[in-house]
Amino acid sequence: MSTEQKTTGRRTLTGRVVSDKMEKTVTVKVTRRVQHPVFRKYVNRSKTYKAHDEANECQVNDTVVIEESRPLSKQKRWTVVERRTNA
Repeated sequence: MSTEQKTTGRRTLTGRVVSDKMEKTVTVKVTRRVQHPVFRKYVNRSKTYKAHDEANECQVNDTVVIEESRPLSKQKRWTVVERRTNA
């Protein structure tokens, strides 16, 4: 066997934690910029995702990287991979 890393093919998103009131779960808001089809102006679109935080270490306003995973509950389909603390 070789020592190459296998790619998982899972999506990753970067967002900001907006809620950490649940146990081992954080709510992450992901913002993206899209161009309006008629007016050609760039508009911010955002969506919130529930992500699993096993260590329960993420706090509000932290920037995190989340990765797609198997369904962990009714609404949780993402896992926190990396935490980038805001100073």
